[in-house]
Amino acid sequence: MNKQINEIILNLKTLTLMETMQLVTEVKKVFDINMENNIQFNNMNSSNENLVPKSLDTEQDSYSITLVEVPSDKKIAILKFIRNLTGLGLKESKDIIDNTPKLIKENLKKEELNTIKTELELLGAKIKVI
Repeated sequence: MNKQINEIILNLKTLTLMETMQLVTEVKKVFDINMENNIQFNNMNSSNENLVPKSLDTEQDSYSITLVEVPSDKKIAILKFIRNLTGLGLKESKDIIDNTPKLIKENLKKEELNTIKTELELLGAKIKVI
């Protein structure tokens, strides 16, 4: 890897989650990237076919997002995010984390869905979009 790319990667490692999301949003704007038609999923090798969300190619008025799996080492970070996202208390948020799959948000517009999806995936959660 060349020196310039290595330096960029080292700088990226220092970003917070929010800074990373802002960077992704800005890169999409600057380079006019439309990710809707290029969605790839980390769980494609899973034997459970229902983990693969519907493609966002087809226009819908609203979407729902379900938390499918939470890695044990990421529970606290995802719990904090779920609490902030839903406004639920600690116990209710913990129940969602511990009893997946669970619907966490519905009636989302595409932009809001993409933001939540990106954050949850960065935190290590597996999700399903309907």
